[in-house]
Amino acid sequence: MSNDEILVGYDGSADATRALNWALDEAEQSGRPVRLAYVFEWVTVAGWVGPGVAPGIWPDATARRQVEELVGKAVSDAAAARPTATVRGGVYDGPPALVLGECSAEAGLLVLGSRGHGGFGGLLAGSTAVSVAAHAHCPVVVVRDGDAATGRTGRVVVGVDGSATSLLALGFAVERAAQRGVPLHVVRVWEPTAEDGLAPDDAVAAERTELDELLARWRETYPDVAVTVDMVTGRPAGALVEASRDAQLVVVGTRGRGGLRGMLLGSVSQQLIQHAHCPVAVVRER
Repeated sequence: MSNDEILVGYDGSADATRALNWALDEAEQSGRPVRLAYVFEWVTVAGWVGPGVAPGIWPDATARRQVEELVGKAVSDAAAARPTATVRGGVYDGPPALVLGECSAEAGLLVLGSRGHGGFGGLLAGSTAVSVAAHAHCPVVVVRDGDAATGRTGRVVVGVDGSATSLLALGFAVERAAQRGVPLHVVRVWEPTAEDGLAPDDAVAAERTELDELLARWRETYPDVAVTVDMVTGRPAGALVEASRDAQLVVVGTRGRGGLRGMLLGSVSQQLIQHAHCPVAVVRER
């Protein structure tokens, strides 16, 4: 597996297909290869659910072959539909969150649907998807159920609070905006405290100055990307969910400071995965 590869969690479900289509779009724009990963989990109590396999039946060589055929067909269909993309596939054994987390160490990007069936039984928004996004070794994109994963022409939205991971998220977001030829919308959300010692207008001015300094480098590197900024006081998740309504992608870091603190496991990233109106990218340090 290449560090540039786009890894897609795939199980044949509608959500996984949307995730695959998103990854193929990214591959065509970036030139990266795509690898489909079907995680083959053997369950002995509740049963295993897979293509053509009834619950309660222990998977055998036939079941394994069905999975391999499913992945092979998805690869061939993707290659036929996207002839400029390089697409491969593989079948892996073990719990999906653990296996995908391990595979992500050698990938450049991991793309998931918000829920699935078969090998990804239990891949519901807020469970496996959040776990993978929290612990993966590369950026994770979660394509939510019902997202218009392809064909969007909206802007890229990013939440920034000045923390190290939010700066990584900013870099990821501006690169995607440049790659896709769309505007970048930066949301700076914070909750003022009495400890700031500043009048409200002065606090906004100070936050805006800090943000402009952060953006200066990216404006110089990508002068063709139109950048807008929204300074919001309050809860970051609500502001970012609202901003995602007309976006094709919303990007956050795994954790932050100030308004974005606690992002690793529950607060902002989890709420976006559950409620955003477009795919969500969660970016972390490798």
